[in-house]
Amino acid sequence: MANRMNNPDHRDAITLFARMGYASRGIVYVLVGGLATLAAFGQGGQTEGSRGALERVLTAPFGKIMLGLIAVGLVGYAMWRTIQAVKDADHHGNSAKGLTIRAGLLASAITHILLAFFAAMLIFQFAGSSGDSSGGSQGVAGWLMQQPFGRWLVGGVGLILMGVGIAHAIKGYKAKFDKHFAMPPQTQQWAYPICRFGLVIRGLVFVIVGSFFIIAAYQINPNQAGGMGEVFSTLRSQPFGQWLLAFVALGLFAFGLYSLLAAVYRRINTEM
Repeated sequence: MANRMNNPDHRDAITLFARMGYASRGIVYVLVGGLATLAAFGQGGQTEGSRGALERVLTAPFGKIMLGLIAVGLVGYAMWRTIQAVKDADHHGNSAKGLTIRAGLLASAITHILLAFFAAMLIFQFAGSSGDSSGGSQGVAGWLMQQPFGRWLVGGVGLILMGVGIAHAIKGYKAKFDKHFAMPPQTQQWAYPICRFGLVIRGLVFVIVGSFFIIAAYQINPNQAGGMGEVFSTLRSQPFGQWLLAFVALGLFAFGLYSLLAAVYRRINTEM
């Protein structure tokens, strides 16, 4: 395996898949944030999660072709996340903190391969009509509830999601992504504030989703779990909800731009 990784052709393929993956993730979040921003001001219908954004792509001209490219990119991103986790491409190490980060990377790989699978189902018209991400979260929570110690498993997932969210927010606030970027200083001046804002807001969304899982565990009710669509609905129901929703939606749009910038400027370490 190591010899294959060191082969120039394999390194080029890994780099290509990683960059395609970041770009695909960026497109999804730009769509999610953009659609949610429009919805906040009554211009785009109901707020939707990542699955709803992919369904919107399908309705565009050449939608199936674009969705196919996004699906391939998401598979590439899942492959890169798996390599990051298993081969420790970013040198997180084997400490408790490092292993936690690598476990999060592996969970990200699973999430994005499932999203790619959903995109493929849409292309071949096997998917249902609901794009709300809460359904998937409730399904996961429901399955976990049926396992031994299911209530504690759901609560554990919630704590992990909250931890990932806090780590994302810290990464954005302290601009820790800088060590992985090879970006010209003149580009950093306008790009880094966008990246920091996007990471902090995505971290906030993860914290809220994690809290939904903890509530579901506490009430032993998987229907209390929710995803991005449920986050949008919760924000909208708060005082000044329209502005809260718009603020978070713009943050997710910014995270999409961060991902697109990562597709261009992130260092992809294939020397493993």
